[in-house]
Amino acid sequence: MALCFFFFFFPFSPLLFFISFALSLGDTFFFSLPIAFFQIKKKTEKKIKTKTNKKVGLISEFRKKRKNLDLIRKKKNSLHISVVEIVDRYDEGCVPSNYSNDKLAYIQSSLTNKSCTRTLSVPKLMKSPVFIYYQLDNFYQNHRRYVKSRSDKQLRSMAYERETKSCDPEGVSVDGPIVPCGLIAWSLFNDTYGFSVKSKMLEVNKNNIAWDSDKEHKFGSDVYPKNFQSGGLIGGAKLNSSIPLSEQEDLIVWMRTAALPTFRKLYGRIEEDLQANEKITVVIHNNYNTYSFGGEKKLVLSTTSWIGGKNDFLGIAYITVGGLCLFFAVSFILLYVIKPRPLGDPSYLSWNRSPSGHPN
Repeated sequence: MALCFFFFFFPFSPLLFFISFALSLGDTFFFSLPIAFFQIKKKTEKKIKTKTNKKVGLISEFRKKRKNLDLIRKKKNSLHISVVEIVDRYDEGCVPSNYSNDKLAYIQSSLTNKSCTRTLSVPKLMKSPVFIYYQLDNFYQNHRRYVKSRSDKQLRSMAYERETKSCDPEGVSVDGPIVPCGLIAWSLFNDTYGFSVKSKMLEVNKNNIAWDSDKEHKFGSDVYPKNFQSGGLIGGAKLNSSIPLSEQEDLIVWMRTAALPTFRKLYGRIEEDLQANEKITVVIHNNYNTYSFGGEKKLVLSTTSWIGGKNDFLGIAYITVGGLCLFFAVSFILLYVIKPRPLGDPSYLSWNRSPSGHPN
């Protein structure tokens, strides 16, 4: 009660009391107080720094995880990327209207203009390299006489340039043996393509379009074209007589004959991306004669995935075989349920019969 009375009448007495108490403690209090303050400050800063580092660590870890997820997504997209393909049949569209009823006369005449301009639209982004193929339909490269009309010895070495027995009727010309001889080489595809986007020419890379094994082992580096396409009837493209056959990749690709009447062969590559909805202008020189046998010509631009290009044959084959297996499985089950096979009676076995022939 007395203490409350003292504080009431002397409002500064608590302060005076605190000062007097501090003075009674001596110099120790005044020296320890700032030290304690700085220690508390350091601890507080350390805690703040630790929390900040934790936050920075969590942010960096989150960014790393996000980056890893983006990489995984990109890998998945690359694995599941669909093949983008553009197919354009041009053999009919490139024939002038005045020759629409006589296409054979158009292709055989040397006076007609064979150039043709087509416009292709890119449906989706086509990542480089974009492969260029020409496709022929109803062309039987697998015909026995056609396949045998070549000389492998002549193709490998110039020492065998006169080996043309199997090449008839394109084995020998008036000036000597034909190199390369045979109907396969004589009918070499000779349409050409030029590509541009927004008036900018797209370069077509025609290097390394043939198999290395063919270039190294089947076509000699010392074999040069000789008397090729020099007769009265020209079958297809001509060859540069100053370039060895091992470097004539268009010929090497063509000489690997197809097993089916519809086939594609690699023409070259466009080694830059084609953006979606871009318009590609294609200048075609329509020289190859498919009109005499009712064939078709198509230009194909295609990308590839990790399992290769687009091919419907395997899918159709798997579905067909799987459907047949399912059909036979259901048929045998129904046969077993409707008319089950009776179980054999072991008493009719020969070793279970009596000498008289009757079951025991």
